[in-house]
Formats: sequence, C-alpha cells, structure tokens
Amino acid sequence: MALGIQFSQMGFLQISRTQLNYTVSMRKQQKTTVCGLRNGPRKPMWRSRVLSSEAMQAVQSLKLAATSPHKLEEMLENKLSRLLKADVLDTLTELQRQNQLHLALKVFNFVRNEEWYIPDISVFNSMIMMLGRNKFIEMAEQLLVHIMKEGLQPDSRTYTELIGAYFRVDLIEKAMEMYELMKISGLFPDKLTMSILIRNLEKAEEKELVVRVKKECANYIDYPEKFLKEIESTNADEHFPKLVCPHIRSI
Repeated sequence: MALGIQFSQMGFLQISRTQLNYTVSMRKQQKTTVCGLRNGPRKPMWRSRVLSSEAMQAVQSLKLAATSPHKLEEMLENKLSRLLKADVLDTLTELQRQNQLHLALKVFNFVRNEEWYIPDISVFNSMIMMLGRNKFIEMAEQLLVHIMKEGLQPDSRTYTELIGAYFRVDLIEKAMEMYELMKISGLFPDKLTMSILIRNLEKAEEKELVVRVKKECANYIDYPEKFLKEIESTNADEHFPKLVCPHIRSI
C-alpha cells in the first residue's frame, strides 16, 4: 500500500531529542576513512538530463487525467509503471518544474513504492523544495520525518530547503532552529544556506541575528569577506530590477 503524503491538520512536527541524537550518532559512524579513487557514497538517483519523449508524454497524460481520480490512478498503474526508472524520475522532475504539486506528490509516492526504488535523499530534497515554494510547510516537515523512517540522513540541502521554506511563511524562529539543528548534526552550511539566512534576516530587520550569521560565515565559507561583499552587492542591485542577474536564487 502506497505511503501517501497528504494534507494534514496536525501542527509542527517537533524533532525529538532521541531523533536528534540518532542523527548525530549516525553522522559520527559514517565518518570513516575509505580507500580508492571513486570509493564513497553512490551517486544520487536525481540528475539533470534531456527530457525523453516517454517522460514528456507521461507528463501530458497525467495532466489530462488529473481531473478524475480514477483515471489518474489508472494512468499511474498502466502507463507510468511501464516506463524506465529514468523516465519516471524525469516525469517527476518535470512536474516539479511546472509546479504541478498534486501530480508531483502522486508520482513521488508512486516512485517510493516501486521495486527498483532505493531510498534516496535527493528525491526527498526536491520534493521539500517544491512544498516550501508553495508554502506547504507541514507537509515539508512530514517529509523530514519520513526521511528518517526510510533510514536516510538529512543532508545540507535538506536543511537549506527547510530553512528557506520557513522564511517563506515568516517563521524566523523555526528557520533559525533548523539552522542550529543543521550544525549540531555535523553538517556545514554552504554559500546558498548563508545567503538565504542573511538576506531574509535583513529583510525581517533582525539585526542581531544578521550580525551573528555574518560572523559565522568565517567558520563555513572560504573567503567570507568576499562572499559578504557579493551579498551586499546583490542586495543593492535589488533596488534596480533591470540589473539583477536572472540566475541568482532568492527565497
């Protein structure tokens, strides 16, 4: 039976101290020395490539069937189940790109129940990003719990996407809690994490937190002075929309 991620009436899912200790413990166990040029974790299932014709057809068929729950389930069982793994994943990626939230959740649950599926953090991260973009915070929080249930460990991107999601709905305290949990878990915030924090804290006029996060850049970012100048330059350019580079990601 598919493990569905559905809209919930429950409140914020607190991460218990037991779960946190388990996460930190697993991080320590994973810090082992390995030999070999390519020895290490397997490559993520998630990747970017040209969308196949099969995946494009699947996307269109799913969108046409979306108005009927019966047709949608039939489409998932009869058409999507016959596709190659790569095409199914590309279908999910394209639905996320088009912001088809309901369909993306359907395919996401379908993927996780296929025989070929191996729990993969990148699959969850992309779904958390989509939920955060659409401000479905409780659902994004539920995925964090399911990540642990599937034996995975949140990575830097997991925490970064959740931090960004909280800022989207002005939950500054929750965003900072997730930032602290990220560090406690033994992960290092990257430039994207720090830029999301600084820009949104400045926007919220949280001056003390801005000062604190900027100081902590020295612990995690190479050439922090240069990085902070780039942040300031980007913020200044926001007053002149025509000058903003289109590739810069903002929350």
